[in-house]
Amino acid sequence: MDITTDPPPEPSDNLEVSNDSSRENDVALSPVSSEIPLHDHQNSPENHETNSPEDQSSVPKETTPEAPVFDSPDDSSEPILENPYPTRKQLQNQIRVEPGPSGPGPLPRKRRRRKKFFTEINGNTSLPKNRRSDVAKDCDVEALIAVSVGFPVDSLTEEEIEANVVSTIGGTEQANYIVVRNHILAQWRSNVSVWLTHDHALQSVRSEHKGLVASAYRFLLEHGYINFGLAPAVKEAKLRSFDGSEKGNVIIVGAGLAGLVAARQLVFMGFKVVVLEGRNRPGGRVKTRKMMGDGVVAAADLGGSVLTGINGNPLGVLARQLGLPLHKVRDMCPLYLPDGKAVNSEIDSGVEVSFNKLLERVCKLRQAMIEEVKSVDVSLGTALEAFRRIYKVVEDPQERMLLNWHLANLEYANASLMSNLSMAYWDQDDPYEMGGDHCFIPGGNELFVRALAEDLPIYYGRTVESIRYGIDGVLVYANGQEFRGDTVLCTVPLGVLKKGSIEFVPELPQRKRDAIHKLGFGLLNKVAILFPYNFWGGNIDTFGHLTEDLSMRGEFFLFYSYSSVSGGPLLVALVAGDAAIRFEMMSPAESVKTVMDILKDIFNPKGIAVPDPVQAVCTRWGKDQFTYGSYSYVAVGSSGDDYDILAESLADGRVFFAGEATSKHYPATMHGAFLSGMREAANILRVARRRSLIPSENMKNVTQESDDLDKLFGNPDLTFGHFSVLFDPGSNYLDSYSLLRVKFGGAFLDAGCLCLYSLVSKKQAIELSKVEGDENRISMLNRNFGVNLVGRSKGLSSAAESLIANIKLARS
Repeated sequence: MDITTDPPPEPSDNLEVSNDSSRENDVALSPVSSEIPLHDHQNSPENHETNSPEDQSSVPKETTPEAPVFDSPDDSSEPILENPYPTRKQLQNQIRVEPGPSGPGPLPRKRRRRKKFFTEINGNTSLPKNRRSDVAKDCDVEALIAVSVGFPVDSLTEEEIEANVVSTIGGTEQANYIVVRNHILAQWRSNVSVWLTHDHALQSVRSEHKGLVASAYRFLLEHGYINFGLAPAVKEAKLRSFDGSEKGNVIIVGAGLAGLVAARQLVFMGFKVVVLEGRNRPGGRVKTRKMMGDGVVAAADLGGSVLTGINGNPLGVLARQLGLPLHKVRDMCPLYLPDGKAVNSEIDSGVEVSFNKLLERVCKLRQAMIEEVKSVDVSLGTALEAFRRIYKVVEDPQERMLLNWHLANLEYANASLMSNLSMAYWDQDDPYEMGGDHCFIPGGNELFVRALAEDLPIYYGRTVESIRYGIDGVLVYANGQEFRGDTVLCTVPLGVLKKGSIEFVPELPQRKRDAIHKLGFGLLNKVAILFPYNFWGGNIDTFGHLTEDLSMRGEFFLFYSYSSVSGGPLLVALVAGDAAIRFEMMSPAESVKTVMDILKDIFNPKGIAVPDPVQAVCTRWGKDQFTYGSYSYVAVGSSGDDYDILAESLADGRVFFAGEATSKHYPATMHGAFLSGMREAANILRVARRRSLIPSENMKNVTQESDDLDKLFGNPDLTFGHFSVLFDPGSNYLDSYSLLRVKFGGAFLDAGCLCLYSLVSKKQAIELSKVEGDENRISMLNRNFGVNLVGRSKGLSSAAESLIANIKLARS
């Protein structure tokens, strides 16, 4: 078998793709009216159907050439960012039937979903049972649409409160605002291919509420809830500033989903944007590989692959805009023993019941532990095994294999070993999971990536080595080049932050370093195999395989059939848990042989010949220098709060972070990365607006304020050369803020003098004082600290103004 490490070719956009019949289960179907502030009832549902694929099976050929196997740590080693079927950290409803032409199996049996412990979704999602009018029903539909995209039913989000969408929290104004917001959201969701204008939104709302319309429309637009995506009308509008003003320069590190979405939104907001990407392509952990040979072609998603819940999912909106039909992942997943025989349905049912009971007991245990001893945490694997031993269940060898398959499924959902998962918080995101079907995108998810990357200034092959930031700006170094900006948005995977591949100057705060350390970043791998024809049948999308080696329970435990969406007869085998780590030490040829042996054990006894593969690709996640893993999980000792800490900005709004590992509600998903990009674009705009107010206020009395500063610097806390420093009188910590002044004159100017200022830490000021010569100090200030000096008339940051006020107060 030929093995090559050459980079795989870029995927084709002209694949023949067909899809299964299923309606998109999007709750956003029509614009509706509301009871209090709305009028002009409208109803224009937009339903999207998916088409059923033809069975792509063909007559087997007598001989097939040996398949080339690709093993690349970069271009063909893309992580599985999205947690595919079953639902993340939950048991998907499954039917045990026999696949293929061997005839029907046992009657379909749906698997019961496990009990959730974290049941508190934002707000109360229950709605009134007694409807008094059609208007009330319309309001309820709009509320459901809002809930599907993450809004609480009867309260404001933290983002809305921060944006001051209403003058008073609570009361009638807030209630009316929520109705108006939901109405505008439903209006656009009814037809995502058009640009919803403010005037159009105003038409169906009573005139006395036009102020609420302006507030809700502005919030939804700036935070990316409406008028986003890839429809021609939307893309055209997004390529120009929405208010015609320029707001600053933003450097985005990483061209994955988070970086691309943020870049498009920031351009629309009036920012100058540059995107630095280490790879030679966009997409990050979303990668579609074109596989071909022997007359067959298929598109294999080697990275993020499944849309986990279509209701409210922004990627579902992109699919609608691009006219892509969605293929629902069907609920049949037969399991096979190591010898290829189907699992006995009664044993299967009994183990499933036992597994769910074990999870329920763990839920009760952790509830008691959290209430009584909040700081205690153990691994989920330890707790499950302890209860299994106590209650003496699942002791038969076949039962143990079945239980281990379920555990492998959980390790797959979290990209980590059961021994690493926090018992207390491993599923903290469950209440926020998006509803609806899990779906494939025909042709692969790179269709999204390519469309999002169009017309953006992306510099490929730029591996960022250093991010230097100060209160006055940022410097980013990549491949020997220096990029200067007002702000930087870092979207690299958590694995890269854990590895320390990027140097931050100053060092990241301890709080953020702790979150990076505590959160887990796991590993999941794939083997994609293209066959000359579909021999496994067209009535299933998944099937599972059990193993006797409990330590290797995640090795090729689940197979995905992509024949219905990839354009060709493609199977993908998954490797999870400890097996995913060992997998990277195996040769690609050995891995493919193991997969082929499993397939032959399953299908040969049925009289089905398994043909030689046309082509195979093995991923290598842990060795990828741009990811060092697949996606995040809540490890023992961490919690969902660490996602929020990782998302916090630094240096008074100079450094921002996005990506799936910054999304507490939607971690380890493609839509989580997408939404985090939108979130940070809105945050960058908010900070830019706040910063832009300072110069105009300072200009009112620049002379007076300059005189005040001169008086303060008449008695500096530290002076060296032409540098003077004022320390924060309320803090003795080395990382506390200090105000630095540099007085230029003499050799620097022909006449007079010029004073420039900057905000630095006390530690940086002391380090500067130890450097010989003002020119060397200026160089250190710019290159080492990433700090730019500004004039008093240009205006210092709000943090600097606050420090000046504190110094005045202390000295008075």
